[in-house]
Amino acid sequence: MKKHFAALILAVLPAFASAQAVLEYPLDKANVDLTDKAALQDGARTFANYCMGCHGAQFQRYERVAKDLGIPEKVMMENLVFTGAKIGEHMKTGMQPQDAKVWFGAPPPDLTLVARVRGEDWVYTYLRTFYEDPARPWGVNNKVFPNVGMPNVLASLQGRQVIGCKQVQVVEHGKKVFDPLTGTPVTKEGCDQLTIVPKTGKLSEAEFDEKIKNLVSFLSYSANPVKLESQRVGTYVLLFLAFFFVFAYLLKREYWKDVH
Repeated sequence: MKKHFAALILAVLPAFASAQAVLEYPLDKANVDLTDKAALQDGARTFANYCMGCHGAQFQRYERVAKDLGIPEKVMMENLVFTGAKIGEHMKTGMQPQDAKVWFGAPPPDLTLVARVRGEDWVYTYLRTFYEDPARPWGVNNKVFPNVGMPNVLASLQGRQVIGCKQVQVVEHGKKVFDPLTGTPVTKEGCDQLTIVPKTGKLSEAEFDEKIKNLVSFLSYSANPVKLESQRVGTYVLLFLAFFFVFAYLLKREYWKDVH
């Protein structure tokens, strides 16, 4: 029995080590704002144009997205639907599962709930940390998800990102270091840093980050389309409970005043 238990521990240790390696890379804050309809619309456009060739959002409907994000149905059908689907159908990818298995080894996952499962910050950082790696089958690797089996479909927007040297801010004990006299950031040269080759992408670094933030915003909305409504209703429920508590307490005190 002890031998079997020891063998089981040895078998799962690599998985824990791999998970720890993934968690070690610091995640950037996505700062998603689900009330920003323009950002959600841009994210939906990016998802349809760059992601739906391989991934779907099969628990989401085109009609619901159009209604929630304020997109006219005609505009939705002309600019965001490329599979011949109707407005009431689910947002499924046009890629056939058997083709995906041949090309990628396994069908790419559905992304309806990815922001809820992985977290907004994880998705935001992951999409921005692809870099060139000739040793990989698709020629790219990823800082957040090492040895990823996905091509960098957003490379035309971001440009060529490589591992290189650049000045980075010093971080000690998880906090950024600043000069105590001038308040300027303390930097050092780091040679394991992601660096974008100038003039190789359609967008600047700031524009690309904003584009990814909008995409993550849409994925966050898709993972929970009623989140804002739930928060609104929850506020009213809490106010009602607080109001009801006052009367419940006064009633309790009235009933119990003769007991004491």
